[in-house]
Amino acid sequence: MRNLSGDHTVEFVLVDFPTSPPLQLLLFALFLVIFLLTLLENALIVSTIWLTPSLHRPMFFFLGHLSFLELWYINVTVPRLLGAFLTQEHRVSYVGCMTQLYFFIALACTECVLLAVMAYDRYLAICEPLRYPSLMPFSMATRLAASSWGSGFFSSMMKLLFISRLSYCGSNIINHFFCDISPLLNLTCSNKEQAELVDFLLALVMILLPLMAVVSSYAAIIATILSIPTAQGRHKAFSTCASHLAVVVIYYSSTLFTYARPRAMYTFNHNKVISVLYTIIVPFLNPAIYCLRNKEVKDALRKTVLGRCPCSRDIPD
Repeated sequence: MRNLSGDHTVEFVLVDFPTSPPLQLLLFALFLVIFLLTLLENALIVSTIWLTPSLHRPMFFFLGHLSFLELWYINVTVPRLLGAFLTQEHRVSYVGCMTQLYFFIALACTECVLLAVMAYDRYLAICEPLRYPSLMPFSMATRLAASSWGSGFFSSMMKLLFISRLSYCGSNIINHFFCDISPLLNLTCSNKEQAELVDFLLALVMILLPLMAVVSSYAAIIATILSIPTAQGRHKAFSTCASHLAVVVIYYSSTLFTYARPRAMYTFNHNKVISVLYTIIVPFLNPAIYCLRNKEVKDALRKTVLGRCPCSRDIPD
């Protein structure tokens, strides 16, 4: 549907997953369970960190921000993913599409920067343990977290400023289950070179620069760990970083593959599968990988969920 002047598309048609009805219902049920578990996990972690004074430290402060971000992120993206398994297509207004796109980009960019901040925090804790309290006071942690959110939302605003100026007067069919940058750029009937350039440059800045910070931090961390004389000490130091590194690899690789190329490959259905990876699988794994392997967080969760019930002592670390 288009407006009377023909300059802009009034709504877009999102093409969902072309699968058989039984498989669609099975996938819907599976991802609904994952969605609810992800909500529960992240909500528990946010509330536990907030209510436990012993966790009011930079490391857990960043974890709380990450879990809050995941809560917001999955509430923006997953309902649309679930709807994709119930219908063959979905219609969304132009304003609704742009709003969805803005928050999706903002939260994704914020997570990229926040992951880099967390890597820097681990670098200071492992490589500069004696100076860590002075290098990472709570005021610094607050500024770093605020900068992560601010840079993500500012980057999204700049991208949307150029994308929203384009005209969409041709086909209004998007081969994706949510509004994304690349499909929109391929649908425009106006000159998109400037918007593509801005999208590409900001993608490099918001993905590659944080990734370089992560790589640099972990290079220094690995060098420090290798210099620890005892095997037990090396194992203990590495165990605090291995989980974060695993999620960084999954998140950045899928994000780089999708967003570091402005001329998208949206016509291939496997891009939808990659989108599912960072839309719901990574937020589902983050709580277990980041927090539940940490003894302090596990003890705090026990007190929050189970209280001081003796049976909670039987849960292994």
